[in-house]
Amino acid sequence: MRCQDILDKIEARYPRKYACDWDNVGLLAGSREREVDTVYIALDATDEVVDAAAECGAQLLLTHHPMIFGKVDRVNDETVLGRKILKLIEHGIACYAMHTNFDTIGGMAKEAAAMLGLQNMEVLEETKDGEGIGEVGYLPAATTVTALVVLIKEKFDLKNVILYGNPNDTVEKIAICPGSGKSVINEAVQKKADCLITGDIGHHEGLDANEMGLTILDASHYGLEHIFMHIMYEYLKGYCMDVEIGIADVGVPFSIL
Repeated sequence: MRCQDILDKIEARYPRKYACDWDNVGLLAGSREREVDTVYIALDATDEVVDAAAECGAQLLLTHHPMIFGKVDRVNDETVLGRKILKLIEHGIACYAMHTNFDTIGGMAKEAAAMLGLQNMEVLEETKDGEGIGEVGYLPAATTVTALVVLIKEKFDLKNVILYGNPNDTVEKIAICPGSGKSVINEAVQKKADCLITGDIGHHEGLDANEMGLTILDASHYGLEHIFMHIMYEYLKGYCMDVEIGIADVGVPFSIL
């Protein structure tokens, strides 16, 4: 398939118009006319991921987080970004990012909420046409924070979750925002959620949320968002029957020791 044929399938389900204004989604490097027989899916275009895409002979690297944010005034081998762009060009790999458009139009949060069995869901923060960032819903039955942590670890294959709150509190109405959720704390409070499951919560944000009556479970940015790779694998395999699809297996990029 041509690269553009695959991108058409992606954008039919996750249109770029749903990305936030500050975001940088779409084809960031490479040619739309490139013939593609192997797609490699990853959360981030790290050095290790780019090397793995090259080693497996991929012509298209599909990531959640954009490799390029902001102005790029030169591309050379003196910067991390420059070296990655040069490596992609050298190996003829196109790089495409689908970030907040994927989050907004029903990818990440809806799938994460479904994994936890949440019911009667609604959008946490509406951004466009009734769609938005995060979801709010109800557990099948009220449970303790400790029991919810066990469920999160099981469903997302995590070893650690950081709690801001009381482990013995009872929770039922749950907000979930994979990635960085600092900006949706107020929305979770306004929706009267008992708990917000997200990532990238700082000490002060966690304490402030508690004082507003909201329990925070920080499952890390990667911890919730790694499901992107499997969601996109399942979506693309239905349209790209003659294309090999690989998923990055480079491990969690951080550890709590």
